[in-house]
Amino acid sequence: MKHQFWNKIPAGNGGAAGVVKPGRTDADFDDLKYKAAPLPTAQVDWNAPADPGPDANIQAIAEAVRTASAWVAPLRQQLGHVIVGQQNLVDRLLVGLVTNGHLLLEGVPGLAKTLAVKTLAAATQATFHRMQFTPDMLPADIIGTMIYNPRDGTFSAKHGPVFANLILADEINRAPAKVQSALLEAMQEHQVTLGDETYRLPDPFLVLATENPLEQEGTYPLPEAQVDRFMLKVLMDYPNRTEEIAILEAMATSEPDLKVQPVISVEDIIRARRVVNTIYVDEKVKHYIVDLVLVTRDPRPYKIDLNGYVQCGASPRATINLTLAARASAFLQGRGYVTPQDVKDLVFDVMRHRVTVSYEAEAENITSENIIQKIVEELSVP
Repeated sequence: MKHQFWNKIPAGNGGAAGVVKPGRTDADFDDLKYKAAPLPTAQVDWNAPADPGPDANIQAIAEAVRTASAWVAPLRQQLGHVIVGQQNLVDRLLVGLVTNGHLLLEGVPGLAKTLAVKTLAAATQATFHRMQFTPDMLPADIIGTMIYNPRDGTFSAKHGPVFANLILADEINRAPAKVQSALLEAMQEHQVTLGDETYRLPDPFLVLATENPLEQEGTYPLPEAQVDRFMLKVLMDYPNRTEEIAILEAMATSEPDLKVQPVISVEDIIRARRVVNTIYVDEKVKHYIVDLVLVTRDPRPYKIDLNGYVQCGASPRATINLTLAARASAFLQGRGYVTPQDVKDLVFDVMRHRVTVSYEAEAENITSENIIQKIVEELSVP
């Protein structure tokens, strides 16, 4: 006796399901049987090289970094002939140099800020200008102005001191807001407009601005929106005893030896920047950077109690600059990838001027550095 089936069997041609009726023989199932899909017609090249994967790409980046960063050690050596101590300042100058970022220095006078920038310019064959900011300065004293020629009745552009590769803006908080804005606009746009003409600033263009933390009379503090344009804010401290003795031996003379040998050119710096942009940042490190910034805005999802001490958190510039600075740190150490330690080493310099504390925090003498320290200690590290 033949078995009868009440089943739905998929049609072999990809159409609708076929219905099997009772009383049919096995031969009636032939048109309902599964038919294999045809093989792809594309030919596979079995001799083609296999995908190298991310590890090979990182190795290629590391090799490019080793080649492009060969000048770092000689440059440090040349700077060490003149600059005693201040290793943190030298490192941050190099970070700004290879990332096209600007630095804001806070420290007492006499800590070799001007000498460091001037020596760096000499060792990199870059042009250097120093501007001493005063309350009576005008924007034209920085960016330049138009000069009238009575002979032919025309105006010609006279470029200001901002047209240089390395700029030292000494005591930037002593100039009025309009002068600060003129410099900060040049920093952001890398161009200056005189009359109806726009002039590009030289590349690389690095501004090192200084502030004196001791004197507050007769100063114009930079607004938070303008301070945010600086990539790093570096706090400088006095040298230790050993460094002070070395300074005495080298500088306690009427003719100190401040000569350095050029190590790299401006073109080498620009090429190094392109390599820095290719340094590998793992997804976990990217999320760690974003978390460090987001905690300053809303710490509740991270279960970090900041007691309402943060009035304004870090801006997206903190995320961008922290990633760039971490890549630069890896580059200066000859690595083709970023580690969480690179991020932790630079998080204070990137974020201390971007986190605004509340009045309650100021009353309890809590600074933005205390806030960042708490976040670094309690946030999990990948």
